[in-house]
Amino acid sequence: MGCIRTFAVALLFASTGGGALNAQAQSSPPEQIKRGSELYATNCAVCHGNNMKNPPWAIDLGTFPRDERARFLDSVTNGVRNMPPWGDMLKPEDIAALWTYLLTGEKSN
Repeated sequence: MGCIRTFAVALLFASTGGGALNAQAQSSPPEQIKRGSELYATNCAVCHGNNMKNPPWAIDLGTFPRDERARFLDSVTNGVRNMPPWGDMLKPEDIAALWTYLLTGEKSN
């Protein structure tokens, strides 16, 4: 099931095209950014911090490479090191909303 979900999320991300990341973030619907913010607050902030910066035990998402969408997808879907996999709990569109929120950061709140 994880492979199928990973493939579905990859297709979703691929459908957004390979354009500039800033253009993607700027053209994202406010609803998607808001959804990403809500998902982040519920599922991610406890480890990655409220502002995505300088958590003592998790990656600083403020410095996460904005051109590594595939790495983000894989990490969220399948987990990495101490981070559990979220692919069975989050829908592909949820992970896409989290990626958009990561791109826009706290600027959109």
